[in-house]
Amino acid sequence: MSFCGVGIVSGRQQLCPVAVATAYSSARRTDRRQSTIDEALGHARNIIDEQGVGAVSISEIARRMQMRPPSLYKYFPSLNALYDRLFEMGNVELSRYVDDARLSREPGLDQLLEQSRAIIRWSMTEPGLAALLFWRPVPGFEPSEAAFAPARAIVDQAREDLATAVARGELSPGVDSEDALRLLTSVVSGIGSQQMSNEPGATYETGSYTGLLDDALQMWVRHYSP
Repeated sequence: MSFCGVGIVSGRQQLCPVAVATAYSSARRTDRRQSTIDEALGHARNIIDEQGVGAVSISEIARRMQMRPPSLYKYFPSLNALYDRLFEMGNVELSRYVDDARLSREPGLDQLLEQSRAIIRWSMTEPGLAALLFWRPVPGFEPSEAAFAPARAIVDQAREDLATAVARGELSPGVDSEDALRLLTSVVSGIGSQQMSNEPGATYETGSYTGLLDDALQMWVRHYSP
């Protein structure tokens, strides 16, 4: 029986060569696994861009990766598991985009309205992922709590901004309510849905419906003004 531990040579820690090799091999396997997952998700996003969310399939991704579908199930146990990773990816990207947009704005009403604009701007640059996040294009798919967590954080930010706007007198007392927030999200999602349904190729700046977003937001503000 042989034993290899950690020794001290000339005041330096000496690692067991077998342990080092094992750790290195494990790290390489982890890297390869993550690389395969990232590649699969990249192909899935390409399919979404080309054909829409409903066109994603394990078999088509495997074909593009030149591997057999059963091999891909080692990384995604089901198609819904793949959609869950895409859902989480989209929410993380949206959250970062919204955070960046909020940086140059004052807390309260200014940040709340800019967050609403940012959600639509991002959605128009990523219409496929936006459809997965905001509509229900995949029958039977329900995102996991982990995948949904970034979206909850965005809503929590909106609640904080709404409360700040009320505290600063930008909106009427008592307006920091779920009804006011629901009305705001309905206005914003309505503009976004109309834009992407009727002019999917337009940009945020050129869209006929996104051009009405600020007017719609100001209608909401006037409704709840002091």
